[in-house]
Amino acid sequence: MDIQNTLQDKKKLPLIIVGIVIILVILLALFLLLFSKKKNTVPTQESGTTGTKVSGEIVYWGLWESPQVMESLITEFESKNPGVKIKYSQQTFSGYENRLYTRLQQTATTSEPAPDVFRIHNTWLPKYTSLLDPMPTSVMTRDEYSQKFYPTALADFTSKDGVSIYAIPLEIDGLMVFYNKQILTEQNVKEPPRDWDAFISLARKLTKKDSSRRITQSGLALGTSRNIQHSSEILLFLLLQEGVDLMDSSRTKISLNNSKTIGIFQTYIDFATGSNAVWSPSLSNDLNMFYSGKLAMMIAPSWRAFDIIKSSSAIEFGTAPLPQLEANKNEVYYSTYWGEAVNKKSTNKELAWKFVKFLAEKEQQLKMYSNSSTIGERAFGEPYSLVELNSEMKGKAYVDAIATMAPYMKSWQLGDENFVRSAIEEAVTQIAENGKDVTTILRETENTINTRLAQTNK
Repeated sequence: MDIQNTLQDKKKLPLIIVGIVIILVILLALFLLLFSKKKNTVPTQESGTTGTKVSGEIVYWGLWESPQVMESLITEFESKNPGVKIKYSQQTFSGYENRLYTRLQQTATTSEPAPDVFRIHNTWLPKYTSLLDPMPTSVMTRDEYSQKFYPTALADFTSKDGVSIYAIPLEIDGLMVFYNKQILTEQNVKEPPRDWDAFISLARKLTKKDSSRRITQSGLALGTSRNIQHSSEILLFLLLQEGVDLMDSSRTKISLNNSKTIGIFQTYIDFATGSNAVWSPSLSNDLNMFYSGKLAMMIAPSWRAFDIIKSSSAIEFGTAPLPQLEANKNEVYYSTYWGEAVNKKSTNKELAWKFVKFLAEKEQQLKMYSNSSTIGERAFGEPYSLVELNSEMKGKAYVDAIATMAPYMKSWQLGDENFVRSAIEEAVTQIAENGKDVTTILRETENTINTRLAQTNK
């Protein structure tokens, strides 16, 4: 009997072993599955979080937004990130670029610390690349960035090797046409034409002159630099629209001394000379002329509407997209706006980028626009940089034109933008007012600019 039982137990043993093995395999599989999920799962995130806890303090330099406008956004970010403090400092625009560049080159031991987060113009990147922290892909991948923002932002804030992105825009802006509704209505025109030939024809029709051929009412501010606020940007736009290769691939050299550029400069200057002139060097600046009701149309960024609204002028004005060349199949407009960047020397770069990403989210852009429009000093907020908010701008006064133009905006990575613009404006003055040869002046201007860019665009 014992022998029989023993034999039966031996027969059961393989089954027991197999059962144990199966159980162990199941347990191992469950362990691996749970471990994998834990490793690869990103925690549910609130707006303004990246899944990691951050703490500390960052200094944020803004420009246009008052502390009152930014207060609610900063408070929300701090509440969602305990232990975080955002010190906001609204900078004055006058001297900002020089002040920022100097501060970023200094060490943290200076009496006033350099900002962790700050604003750079979309044309400045070549000059600032060595001072900026590249945006980590954990904040946003290149594909995510290209889907969220307009093509001009990706082109303007990407390094020349196409690898790194250095800033995130909170708004989008560009040149547009401002027009006096009453003057256009007198000619039974509702708004400026979209075609350049028709646009110029209207400008000449709206220009009035006295018996001495002096302009008493200008149809369009075009052709000079000293009395046109954005003359250099207008010229840069014309060069873009004509397909001129202004910058070389290294972004350290500019090309002005070529037949196409010379022709564009001459065409621009002709608007302020001769019997068909619509503008003159002797006139007051374009803003004053517009305020006084003596200028039918001018070209400027959207934020110039704030100046017009705050002036004592009672004129009724509208905005419209820039005119286009009939020969061009693709629309081209000129972007001029700002992006938030992070200091390469910041001791809390992770927190800095987390905050910038938070500001760029849909909810914050809507709130910033609303705050600027109500408690801020701006008649309307920053035009939205997010593509998904384009429809929010359509039909709204002043920014409707931005909604139309934003997908087709372009610009130049000039590096030392202030110097380049000043040099171009001086060239226009020398040609238009001092009668200097356009070819000679552009050759000299090209050499002057390239000497400066070689020093700054590194």
